[in-house]
Amino acid sequence: MINMIILEGTKFLGIDLFDKKGFVELAIKFAFNLLVIGIIVGALYFPKTRRKDYLFSYIVLSSLIFLVCFLLSNVKLQIGFALGLFAIFGIIRYRTDSIPIKEMTYLFIVIGVSIINALANKKISYAELLFTNLVVIIVIYCLESVWFIRHESCKIIRYEKIDLIKPEKRDELLADLTLRTGLKINRIEIGEIDFLRDTAIIFVYYYGDRNTINLADSGNAYVRPMDDDD
Repeated sequence: MINMIILEGTKFLGIDLFDKKGFVELAIKFAFNLLVIGIIVGALYFPKTRRKDYLFSYIVLSSLIFLVCFLLSNVKLQIGFALGLFAIFGIIRYRTDSIPIKEMTYLFIVIGVSIINALANKKISYAELLFTNLVVIIVIYCLESVWFIRHESCKIIRYEKIDLIKPEKRDELLADLTLRTGLKINRIEIGEIDFLRDTAIIFVYYYGDRNTINLADSGNAYVRPMDDDD
C-alpha cells in the first residue's frame, strides 16, 4: 500500500502509474457488479438449469464487458472509432449450437447489468444504482421461483425412426422416446428431417429437476436404434 501511495502522481510516458481515486472506483464497482451477476446466474439461473458451461460464459462475459465499458467511459472516442467498436460487438455471436431463448435472455441480462454498473456516473446516486440492480434480481426471482413453479427443460435428439414422426403415430413416437430416454416427456416438436440419412431432429420437452440426467449438455443427443433383443 505504501508503494502505491509513493507511485501516486508519478507518470510514465505521460500516463499516471497509479491513480488512487480511479483504482478504488474500479475495484468497488467491479466487486459490486460481480456480486450482482453472481446472484443472478449463480443463485437464480444455475440451480434451475445446472448448466456449468453457461455459468462460466456469463461470469467471464460480464467481467469483460464491465471492464471494457468502464475503461472506455474515461476515454474521448472519435465518432468513427466508436461506431467501429459497436459494429464489432454487433457481429459477435456464439457460433456453436443455437442458444435457447431462456439462455439468450440471461445473456442480455448479464450484458445489460454489466453496462449499467460500468457506465453509472456521478449523476446517478448509489441508491438509484442499487435499486436498479435489486429490481432486476427481484423480477428474475419472481419469474423463476414464484410464477414458474416447474422448470421445463429441452433436449435435442437426433432420431433415426422417421417412420414414427407421422402425426398418426405420435403416440408410438412418444412411447418410444420415453422408453429409451427414461424422461417423463411433456411434449415434443419435430425439427429438421433428413431423408438421405433417415434421421430427424426432435425437440423433447420435460419438467427437469436436479436429479434428471442431462443427455445433451454439450450437444445433440443421439438415440441409437434398439435391438430386437432389448
